[in-house]
Amino acid sequence: MYQPESYGIALLMMLLSMICWGSWANTMKLTPGWRFQHFYWDYVLGVLLMSLVWGLTLGSTNQGPQSFVQNLRAADSTNIIYALLGGVIFNVANLLLVAAIEIAGLAVAFPVGIGLALVEGVVINYILAPKGNPYLLFGGLTLDVLAIVCDALAYRRKEAGSPNVSTKGIVISMLAGVLMGLFYPFVTKALTGTNALGPYTVGFVFAVGILLCTIPANYVLMRRPITGGEGLTMQGYFAARGSWHLYAILGGLIWCTGTVLNFVAGRAQLVGPAVSYAIGNGATMVSAVWGIVVWKEFSDAPASVMRLVALMFFLFLVGLGAIAVAPLWGA
Repeated sequence: MYQPESYGIALLMMLLSMICWGSWANTMKLTPGWRFQHFYWDYVLGVLLMSLVWGLTLGSTNQGPQSFVQNLRAADSTNIIYALLGGVIFNVANLLLVAAIEIAGLAVAFPVGIGLALVEGVVINYILAPKGNPYLLFGGLTLDVLAIVCDALAYRRKEAGSPNVSTKGIVISMLAGVLMGLFYPFVTKALTGTNALGPYTVGFVFAVGILLCTIPANYVLMRRPITGGEGLTMQGYFAARGSWHLYAILGGLIWCTGTVLNFVAGRAQLVGPAVSYAIGNGATMVSAVWGIVVWKEFSDAPASVMRLVALMFFLFLVGLGAIAVAPLWGA
């Protein structure tokens, strides 16, 4: 099993994780008009396939008790359950977040959901594995949350005149955020203790948990969409273009790559899960870059909105820098 031996490589993994988590959703934009529930079947397939690829490659280097297959065989059942639960919780949170975005819009769902998840996840993970300077870690976390708020305000001003947000959308955003902040602590538990799982094994079991949850949960959301409207059938899935299925699988491959890299970095010396999770969730800013540079979402935005965007990136970069150096300064 490959494990980074220097903080520089671990930091690179966390930054790549952030880029992957902030980039996979672009594949959804390549399938316009295809409902997310249909997209999700192939997306989850991509997640499961990529978890196996990482397990059988980097997870199997230097064959020994920590290699992917051997670790999976020897792992304690309790740790396997932790990893499965992490996948289930993440999956429910992810499905709810997408529903919240459809109901309340990006400007509400993201700051409420992701902001809450970021704070909750970092705090709980730090309690479970306190690594890094807490002042730098939580100071950087505060700046990143403020950056997310600026991102939300920029989108809200850009979409001035849009309908008022429903209470339902806010409640679903909050529920998604609470669950999104809870999945990583289960991963942390699976990575520690007697006969613990390695990060590549956790990635695979986590993906299995996502799949086991998707089959009933996504089917229910197809039949009874949270956003309202008529239920969906599998006909819309099979009627989609072949390229759309490939884009959805690609989305899963990208997201899973970021997840496995994040798990590996979080187990590295000095780093810890709190720092890894915090840097990975800079994905919100990465997605904002895609929206600004590639999808031209702010091409007609007024100067006041662009000033908010500039402030957002400034806060994010300073916060990211503080979190990145937190492991080097100790407690």
